Amino acid sequence: MLKKTLIVFTFCALLLLGNYAVQSATGRTRSAGRSTPNAQHPTLNAQPRTGTLQKMIIENGNVTMDLDLNGLNGSNSLVARPAEFRFAVAANSFFPILIFNNQLRGLEPGSMALIPSAGVSSVGGIGDAGVDAPGYNNLPAPLNASLKQLVVEKFPSNEGLGLAVRDSNTGFTFFNVEGGQYNYDAKAQALSITNSRLVISKEFANALGHASAAGEVVGRISIGAAMQTIEVNQLDENGDVKSASLPALHQPGVGTVPGPDVIVGDLIGLDQQDNGAVDGRVGLALGTDACNKGTENTAWIALPSNNHPFIPQNLYRMSGGADNTQRFEQIGQSWGKHAFAAASA
Repeated sequence: MLKKTLIVFTFCALLLLGNYAVQSATGRTRSAGRSTPNAQHPTLNAQPRTGTLQKMIIENGNVTMDLDLNGLNGSNSLVARPAEFRFAVAANSFFPILIFNNQLRGLEPGSMALIPSAGVSSVGGIGDAGVDAPGYNNLPAPLNASLKQLVVEKFPSNEGLGLAVRDSNTGFTFFNVEGGQYNYDAKAQALSITNSRLVISKEFANALGHASAAGEVVGRISIGAAMQTIEVNQLDENGDVKSASLPALHQPGVGTVPGPDVIVGDLIGLDQQDNGAVDGRVGLALGTDACNKGTENTAWIALPSNNHPFIPQNLYRMSGGADNTQRFEQIGQSWGKHAFAAASA
């Protein structure tokens, strides 16, 4: 009970993580990539090969959902009523993929935010009338209410799930995504996921009042995205990392907005230790993925060099008042982590 309560409290209190790059003994500052304990890639280590491993995230993209409105609304009609719903993918969505020697090797946990496009089309001739078009109004109420805050999310592999369409604010899952074709065009740096099935989740079926509808296929989803590299690793013949860097994303342009170049792009693997509390304190563990928003590439140098990244972490929350916005207070502090390998694990 303590574990569940703490995790819920952590997210509701809007905890923020301070992640810093600290100057090394030589006086030069190096940035931190993912703060996980090693740089071994199980998929790659199974078949050791020399090559270039890239981690990429979405620069921009589009998503199309083809839904059967009759199936969604529990109609007994034997005739499908298909409608196409189009979305833009929010720029710089942290939906990471791994590319080894220009070939797609897998997806990592992350998400892409969906922005409804100005139109919906169907066999009924709804046309491009914006998000208030009749096609949107014919969606079930829970889905229609979440239309502007949907995400496509990739779950960790140990959770036994692949992709899902969820509400980004509540975590409510509408559809699980099954099957489809995954392709990567190295020349265009483009990812495509086509002809995947949209399957009604158990919680959405319950919300619709049709528990038996859980697992039913009610449509298809296709994703097309331009990708950008946030991390490059050079591997030797044993699959070990020889060198690594965080390429500059050039966001924004030179001299436009002051601030840090290397930022935390995503927080991963939040976990509370199972050995309980000591004097009202508990231990938390999490990792980070870093991005370089500057205009110069940043080298990632491993131990034993003194230039390796050193990463302390602090935990903060907003609190006070009816909306928890009156105080910004520190509630935790970590030991320093010596990043002894490359930017990913």
